[in-house]
Amino acid sequence: MAKIRPSLFLERKSYRQRRVRDAARLMPFLGALLWGVPVLWAPPGPYGISTSKAMLYIFGVWLGLVLISLALSRWLEPDADTEPTEGN
Repeated sequence: MAKIRPSLFLERKSYRQRRVRDAARLMPFLGALLWGVPVLWAPPGPYGISTSKAMLYIFGVWLGLVLISLALSRWLEPDADTEPTEGN
């Protein structure tokens, strides 16, 4: 007789929360990857990117990461497993 396997179905809400948490965990790696892009650019000169444009890119990436992190943190819900403790 074949064993009855439990269903792999996850509730939509818990599935989305897991994906949002996964996205939040990947943010530092995305930031490191995007901040590494200026290293690949040509040096300043007639065919390269100026230092001021590179700095604008870096601060633009930083601002984008902050805004994405803010959106993800608003979307996340607290764990149902953890209980808030008083006095902390």
